[in-house]
Amino acid sequence: MRIAHVITRMIIGGAQENTLFTCEDLVREHGDDVLLITGPAIGPEGDLLTQGRGLEFPVAYVPSLRRAIQPWRDLQSYVAIKRILRGFEPDVVHTHSAKGGMLGRLAANALNVPAVVHTVHGAPFHPYQGRGARELFRHCEKIAARRCHRLLSVADAMTDLMVNANVAPREMFTTIYSGMDVEPFLHANEHRERVRAELGFTPEQVVVGKIARLFHLKGHKYVVAAAAQAVKTCPNLRFLFVGDGVLRESLDEMISEAGLEEHVVFTGLVPPSQIPELVGAMDVLVHASLREGLARALPQSLIAGKPVISYDIDGAREVVISGETGFLLKPMSIEPMSEAMVLLANDADLRIRLGTEGQKRFTEQFRHQHMTAQIRRVYEELLAAR
Repeated sequence: MRIAHVITRMIIGGAQENTLFTCEDLVREHGDDVLLITGPAIGPEGDLLTQGRGLEFPVAYVPSLRRAIQPWRDLQSYVAIKRILRGFEPDVVHTHSAKGGMLGRLAANALNVPAVVHTVHGAPFHPYQGRGARELFRHCEKIAARRCHRLLSVADAMTDLMVNANVAPREMFTTIYSGMDVEPFLHANEHRERVRAELGFTPEQVVVGKIARLFHLKGHKYVVAAAAQAVKTCPNLRFLFVGDGVLRESLDEMISEAGLEEHVVFTGLVPPSQIPELVGAMDVLVHASLREGLARALPQSLIAGKPVISYDIDGAREVVISGETGFLLKPMSIEPMSEAMVLLANDADLRIRLGTEGQKRFTEQFRHQHMTAQIRRVYEELLAAR
């Protein structure tokens, strides 16, 4: 097949890693011709395409393609994407992210591409927006959904959200969990002693990690608030924040005000290849985002045998099962998060039991080759029907 993937930007992030694995697998495992169309990776998150993985497929850059709504740039991007697709003559166009998904689907539909697919990594509309913005994005998704043949959700929760918002009928959706390279996470603990020593953690300390951009709605402030309570009971607790972003300065201030300077370590921006060894250095993962399709950090940590404390948002409940693989909490709650931290800090056997169960349940389900094989079957079904 000739397959074009369209995404707004290839920053270091879950949707982008999903897209990169899919493109690589389509070439390596299936011998397809793949083209990736993307805008510049602008932002503090870093560029995923410059992280040392040799690309086995061409990349077409659209300089005007940006995340923010900018009508003139958006029109330029639409024209450029359409021109690139016309030259590539794909059998399938597979889009990702809000802006890339909208413009890519419009362009592919205008060119009568035989199969047009879009992955819902996370809905662009959410309760924390103003009503006008929320309705605008919902309406845009509804328009774009009519210009494709199948919608893929990274979690059942994403399908429910989009169907309930009247974006598209349920029969248009297929759930395919976001894949990853599971092997480094299965061996994450092999690096544990070295990485903990480098980060300044002692063997008796219990490390609670959070992997996320330091950005709005990622919930770092709730973790800091819960940590301030938890360390009063468990002074051996330490906290590892993996990632960087615009909130670094304000988080430093919060941590200082809470008297947690000796308890919190920031890694800054790290390449994806370093994530497994950082997970290995943790004892527990905390996920406090207020919106996210299904954060990759959740299955990654479980595959590494680490239990998870997560807010009950979007697809989290599909991997975080209270009492079995971790604890699922009400969004924005602080005291229950603190209590879960203390409980896990004081019970090493519980940490092992929950982590082992997560590893057993989700290792095979989240292999990237499994994800890509499912995606390609969708392509085949659509092309056969056409």
